[in-house]
Amino acid sequence: MSSPLVIFDLDGTLVDTAPDLIESLNHAIAPEGLAPFDIGQLHQLVGKGVKVMIRRAFALRETELDDQTFEACFERFTTHYRAGMPGKSRPYPGTEAALERLKAAGFTLAVCTNKRMPLTMPLLQSLGLADHFDVITGGDSFEFRKPDPRHVLGTIEQAGGKPENAVMVGDSSNDIDAASGAGVATVAVTFGYADRPVETLGAGRTISHFDELTAALITELLGR
Repeated sequence: MSSPLVIFDLDGTLVDTAPDLIESLNHAIAPEGLAPFDIGQLHQLVGKGVKVMIRRAFALRETELDDQTFEACFERFTTHYRAGMPGKSRPYPGTEAALERLKAAGFTLAVCTNKRMPLTMPLLQSLGLADHFDVITGGDSFEFRKPDPRHVLGTIEQAGGKPENAVMVGDSSNDIDAASGAGVATVAVTFGYADRPVETLGAGRTISHFDELTAALITELLGR
């Protein structure tokens, strides 16, 4: 039997990127006269990538967004965010220990994020996390992204795994819905940017710290 595959979301799961996401968003929209957002509003904005984040910002401010303005905001966000990386973004407590623990148990690790690869890889590399993962897929790796189950299935295929032998760890409905649709067991974290109460996401397990993400938990979820 192949080793279990543990798949992680990135923003709000592995890494607390909230301060830098909000700072870059506010930098991007300020020239358009939009009032800034604060970290407490992040859950209303994130989950489906930068482009959706910008569109949601304009919708929340009840402001029209034409194509030219959108492209200008997108360019400002990307330039600002990447130039400051990793900025204030940090792995959540216990992240690295959990990754090392699972690798030591012989598990395969992957990342499946809606963040585009030109932003995903520099972030993971700058935080010293990239080498923990056998496969990393982003929002531009396929023609589809979470909550589409095919994003998770594509990640599993690249890792040489099987859905029934995989577990998805995430913080939002995008993660849990995508994994569930792919027939993959799920773990929800309580410390991320959930778009609704974590207990309503329908995850197989919920954890509040990465100390709880053990080989025994993964094995239990896979019914071994």
